[in-house]
Amino acid sequence: MKKLMIALIATAAVAGTAQAQTAGRGYVGTAVVSAKNTTVDAHKADGKLFAGYQFDERLGVEAGWTNHHKTDFGVRGSTEGYGTYVAAKYTLPINEQVSAYGKVGLSHNERKLSNDLGQRFKDDDTGGYGGVGVEYKLNQNVALQAEYERYGKSKAYGAKPDVVSVGLKYGF
Repeated sequence: MKKLMIALIATAAVAGTAQAQTAGRGYVGTAVVSAKNTTVDAHKADGKLFAGYQFDERLGVEAGWTNHHKTDFGVRGSTEGYGTYVAAKYTLPINEQVSAYGKVGLSHNERKLSNDLGQRFKDDDTGGYGGVGVEYKLNQNVALQAEYERYGKSKAYGAKPDVVSVGLKYGF
């Protein structure tokens, strides 16, 4: 987790320096995500928060947090967790309103499982992160996004690393 925090701070510092030198643009957003929970073999909707900085029309950086809320599996127990990431982002404009993008970076993920026997298991990892998506600009500041993301390696329990999301982004 310390490595991820250092990476997030470094990203913010780079974005701040770049802002002073170029006419870039920051953004924040939120999304509804869905990931299959391997423990209960079902999909669940959760939330995601993200922020980034576009240095120019094509290159940027982004950091985000995805929550995998508590999922009960009967009286036997529950799972919960989260995923965070920091990534470089490359955007390819298709026309004035639509663009496609890809992201590559690092993620840190944590999964917890507890059962009715009082046992508690925790698994966390730091690894690769990747994502692809499309964006539709509603106006100069607001855009809709749909994307697929991969948060590191496969998990033994809880949410899978494959996440699909639909969200709203606000640029400033």
